[in-house]
Amino acid sequence: MKFLLASVFVIALSFGAFAQEGAEKKKPTEADKVAAFDSKGKISRGEALGDSEMVSLAKVMKNPDKYAGRSVMVKGFVVRSCKKEGCWAELAPSMDSKTTVRVKFKDHGFFIPLKSEGFKAKAEGVFSVKVLSKEEVDHLIEDGSKFENRNEDGTVSEISFLASGIVLTKAE
Repeated sequence: MKFLLASVFVIALSFGAFAQEGAEKKKPTEADKVAAFDSKGKISRGEALGDSEMVSLAKVMKNPDKYAGRSVMVKGFVVRSCKKEGCWAELAPSMDSKTTVRVKFKDHGFFIPLKSEGFKAKAEGVFSVKVLSKEEVDHLIEDGSKFENRNEDGTVSEISFLASGIVLTKAE
């Protein structure tokens, strides 16, 4: 009986250890950080793009609650991206647009090149509107992000997009 209880205890600990390993954030490789275009002139990261409804990024930005929680496809330009890991990007309908949408990558599972600014992007994922804590905002500013709508307490309300996949191409 003691052996059975000890065995169950050891197995339970093993599952806990495996669960913690899976919860760790993936780190980008050197290959993730550089722009390596395929023969079609594209960089694909994450899951292959599916057949979600294509929506205008400008329309989403005007009425984000209408698209919140729905899987959609958008096109835009990378205005800024994370300079440390390539773990986020800011997309805009055009390179001179003042308003952007933050794109994070599902489960922190893939990354874009560190020098992605100016690339065209097509991404599939889900929109949300949320408030970023002061700590999140400070961290994102350290990574190269800009916020013009910061609240007095240091928080920011933003439209974000959790991408399951993204395809980058060079802007023409």
